[in-house]
Amino acid sequence: MGQVGNNSRRRFLKTSTMLGLGAAFSQGTIGQALANSQPITIDKGQIGQNSIRPFHVNIPEAELTELRRRIRAARWPERELVGDASQGVQLNTMQKVAQYWAGEYDWRKVEARLNALPQFTTEIDGLDIHFIHVRSKHENALPLIVTHGWPGSIIEQLKIIDPLTNPTAHGGSASDAFDVVIPSLPGYGFSGKPSTTGWDISHIVRAWVTLMKRLGYTRFVAAGGDVGAQVVDEFGVQAPPELLGIHSNMPGTVPANVASALTRHEPPPSGLSADERHAWDQLDFFYKKGLGYAIEMSNRPQTLYSLLDSPVGLAAWMIDHDARSEELVTRAFDGQTEGLTRDDILDNITLYWLTNTAVSAARSYWDYNATAKKGFFDVKGATVPVAVSAFPDEIYTAPRSWAEKAYPKLIHYNKLPKGGALRGLETTDVLLGRAPCELQIIA
Repeated sequence: MGQVGNNSRRRFLKTSTMLGLGAAFSQGTIGQALANSQPITIDKGQIGQNSIRPFHVNIPEAELTELRRRIRAARWPERELVGDASQGVQLNTMQKVAQYWAGEYDWRKVEARLNALPQFTTEIDGLDIHFIHVRSKHENALPLIVTHGWPGSIIEQLKIIDPLTNPTAHGGSASDAFDVVIPSLPGYGFSGKPSTTGWDISHIVRAWVTLMKRLGYTRFVAAGGDVGAQVVDEFGVQAPPELLGIHSNMPGTVPANVASALTRHEPPPSGLSADERHAWDQLDFFYKKGLGYAIEMSNRPQTLYSLLDSPVGLAAWMIDHDARSEELVTRAFDGQTEGLTRDDILDNITLYWLTNTAVSAARSYWDYNATAKKGFFDVKGATVPVAVSAFPDEIYTAPRSWAEKAYPKLIHYNKLPKGGALRGLETTDVLLGRAPCELQIIA
């Protein structure tokens, strides 16, 4: 890749030192308005449906009291009949979750972290979209929109905000800086719940373009994982003129012959390399043992009433996302944090409970599935510059060979030493994948 490749590698090494929490934003339009507690105005969309409104989280204490009461009143099944988690989240783990959640966990801590950040809502296509918007203090910061997935939320992005907006405090340079926009997906968190069908991945991408333009950005990059990876892949397919490139940590790279064999439960195609065979084994396990939640949410999401009635039921459903994540959560509640704390896990689950969004989030899978032309991990056809982070404990670790074929304009591939589906709740440098900053070279 010549000079571009050299710049990419240098920026990668520089960014790998970025760690930290918190947020920083400029004394520009939004920053100054917040500091002065004045109404926020943006160049575009100052009135009516295009208005951007400040948002503040304040959960009534009665709701927290009721949450604790319901946790303590949980009805428990018998212990699993095997000595491992092959029958689902183990009783011992869930009872430790419940004990800490009802007795020691403090929602107000994460509420304060959220309220220390500039948060807003704006109406797009008849739906209120909630988002965090942190401007860098550095000039010419590159605008970045980051999309979460399920069972994630904006909570999983909090650790990356300060390293991206304030890189000089984390070993980087001013040229590494981003303005960061983190929206809550429709039906998730503090965003509105769609009252009609049609909020599929393509619609979300169009809404995100509207959001970034409403914030005054005429060029930006996009990053995401899980559902957010579907969003950035679709960004790459639609290729709006404002988009400079995408970064994915759950990329769609699986070749058509591999995808077909997996879905038909056939043997793997011949000629796979060691990395490709490892990815096959991961995907084969997931399709046979780990896809239940996605099948239910894609087909019968309204059936999941219990997720709104039982916090313990909701927690078990979310923890059982994938085997590696479940193992990590189990270790966290056994006292082995590994960068993931009990509060990290419960902050995210509690957000779903308090916003009553378990079923609306599940229904989003129905919407996504209704119009999907490709499978979740299939090649989508992105035509823009792409950076990929491949995690060893993700549902599958995308091989470089597949990524190079899936993304004709691949500018960076990075295979990380650790991290998985809960990458956002683990250490900050793992989530960053050191690679979103590779998008800086596109600017």
